[in-house]
Amino acid sequence: MAQLFPKWINRLPLIAAAVPFLGVILVGGAWYYGSPKYTDVGYRPVQPVPYSHALHVGELGLDCRYCHTSVEVSPVANVPPTQTCMNCHTTVLRDSEKLAPIRESAATGKRMRWVRVHNLPDYAYFNHSIHVHAGVGCVTCHGKIHEMEVVTQVQPLSMGWCLDCHRDPGPNLRPPEEVTNMQWFPSKNHAEFAQRVIEERQIRPPVDCSGCHR
Repeated sequence: MAQLFPKWINRLPLIAAAVPFLGVILVGGAWYYGSPKYTDVGYRPVQPVPYSHALHVGELGLDCRYCHTSVEVSPVANVPPTQTCMNCHTTVLRDSEKLAPIRESAATGKRMRWVRVHNLPDYAYFNHSIHVHAGVGCVTCHGKIHEMEVVTQVQPLSMGWCLDCHRDPGPNLRPPEEVTNMQWFPSKNHAEFAQRVIEERQIRPPVDCSGCHR
């Protein structure tokens, strides 16, 4: 008696099992390679003037707030104006060719076009001053900036990444006076410190949509 079905029919169970597996791979690949962890981490644009945080912060010891003056009082961490650079560079390396755009900006009043590295979308509300006063260190979001010759994004700054901290802020808290200290490390009893701070200051980061999407 002739066979009713061709031999390739025997492979159908294998094909049926492979389709969901391939689907998971495709969805997982799209999820990862389209996520901020892949697309944004490592972003390091070329700036109009090379600025080494490794030199200014790491070696010379400039505090973050010398240039980013509004982080304690404003939702926005300002990009420093040209005059901040000229406070030093009227005398330090005053004839450097690399600093020619800075001198031109100071002479003409035309502001420098710095390229923002950590740039959240408009639909996400973020307040720098709240995080600073809560005791979230600069390195938590910006990484070891004091070691960077070129500022590079090291965290995805995605919704999931932010929510991980909002749900459990303790590990990222430090004394407010240490927020800009790049060399600060938590002590062995950091969990106790964090719990005490959370209770004393009633730190309750929002985890609902309206907390960041207003």
